[in-house]
Amino acid sequence: MALSDTAIRALKPRARPFKLSDDGGLFLAVTPTGGKLWRLKYRHAGKEKLLAIGRYPDVSLKEARAKRDAARKLLAAGQDPSVEKKKAALAAKLGAANTFKAVADELITKREREGLAKTNSGGCCAFWSPASAGVRSPRSSRTNCCTC
Repeated sequence: MALSDTAIRALKPRARPFKLSDDGGLFLAVTPTGGKLWRLKYRHAGKEKLLAIGRYPDVSLKEARAKRDAARKLLAAGQDPSVEKKKAALAAKLGAANTFKAVADELITKREREGLAKTNSGGCCAFWSPASAGVRSPRSSRTNCCTC
């Protein structure tokens, strides 16, 4: 039985979680607190798997069906939709410019623009290199001295 938007909106939570099926393995899981979650049940490499599609008002019935169809195309191509979803999330996370290097470069550029960049005056830090990190300076008893 295919679901309709009016039937989904009229759903009331019960004491126990329950599912309402749509076509092609798509179903709506309704929690006792009233949450309505789209899920897709499928088989890949002989194992039954479950793909989370989204929360009901945020992901409409039409969008859920479109995502189901996209997942079915991936399955037809021999790919696992949940693995592809995780790859896309990881790529988005790595693509964001919030790595330590990006933030440090931004801070250095900002401080140079404001005239606050520290210049190396030839003190003990003039001899610093990544290879000597953590090595005590012969001039000082401190590690990684940057008081020059």
